[in-house]
Amino acid sequence: MKKRFSVALAVVLTLALSLALFSTGCTKKADDPGTSDSGGDVIKIGVYQPLTGANAAGGELELAGVKLANEAYPEVLGKKIELVVVDNKSDKAEAANAASRLIEKDGVCAVIGSYASALAIAAGEVMKSNEVPAVGVSNTNVQVTKGNDFYFRACSLDPYQGTVMARYAFNTLGAKSAAIIKNNADDYSVGLANFFKEEFLKLGGTIVSETEYLNDTQDFNAQMTEIKSKNPEVVFSPALIDSLALIVKQARENGVTVPILGGDTYENPDFLTLAGESANGCVFSTFFDAEGASTEEATKFLAAYEAKTPGESPSAATALGWDAYLMIYKAIEKAGSADSIAIRDQLVLTDFDGVTGKTVLNEDGDAVTKDWVIKEVKDGAFSYLATVSPA
Repeated sequence: MKKRFSVALAVVLTLALSLALFSTGCTKKADDPGTSDSGGDVIKIGVYQPLTGANAAGGELELAGVKLANEAYPEVLGKKIELVVVDNKSDKAEAANAASRLIEKDGVCAVIGSYASALAIAAGEVMKSNEVPAVGVSNTNVQVTKGNDFYFRACSLDPYQGTVMARYAFNTLGAKSAAIIKNNADDYSVGLANFFKEEFLKLGGTIVSETEYLNDTQDFNAQMTEIKSKNPEVVFSPALIDSLALIVKQARENGVTVPILGGDTYENPDFLTLAGESANGCVFSTFFDAEGASTEEATKFLAAYEAKTPGESPSAATALGWDAYLMIYKAIEKAGSADSIAIRDQLVLTDFDGVTGKTVLNEDGDAVTKDWVIKEVKDGAFSYLATVSPA
């Protein structure tokens, strides 16, 4: 009798524990019966970022902004917000796996990430099929959100970024010829290179050389020999951080002295460290500069960042990490619910002044209202040049 009673008690306790654990997640379907929120004391938001591997530096920058925002806005609907952070290891397959774990195992109601467009694209179908919304931070490739009603982003897109840099090269620098070097295995690099090329040609410029490389390339001497032989007035190199420093250093070593232009990935302290003096003279587009910050949210962000890292300037990726978190926070608040579909329905209506400016989304879920900031590397530091509209 005692044995039967013990077994029965164990079963009851196990079921009770399981129900308790389940109740701390987020509901998925808007038509599920019961409460309109998670039903527990915690609302879980997932974050999947490359914290190891080739894209780790960028992933850490975005994560820093998300964590800072979580400290500033720790509760919503009277519940604590818990960040569930996973490493996607800079790998496409692992990015999809990480997204699946966050949704199926951890029960998150929304997801933030991932740095690097290729990783976000790889996980996009996971969000869509599970009907859990995701907000990208600085992934700028158009394919991240295209055709996916559950993927949004806090940043603007490569078409605008490519246009801005082509116009800067042609109109401001007076360059009429350009060389392009791109990673043919990376969606970000290929997309941004194509948009730069399209606009530069439209303006009347000439692309004198297009060279390519693949992931893990270490030796760029052949590409630099080709580029130097064509004598371009600028080089456009949209690259991720692991390749970028090598490209810039080997360009200078091979006598390529013209300005090297690129996109938002340049704004990374690791680039300055790895490239050293070779980075001086590089010009790039990005999303944010503290000098031009004007919103109340930017003031709050800068104060929080200064308190956490005195004397340092925040990167645009970190500022966007704050905005991406705030997009989900505000969606939950307006929905009055941590239901995933209810959150998605409010994300569609996003309209607020964030750290990086006015954030309004188009029909694809992209923040197309934002200006771009142009910076250069000068004396081993990032220096503000201008703020320009993509219009």
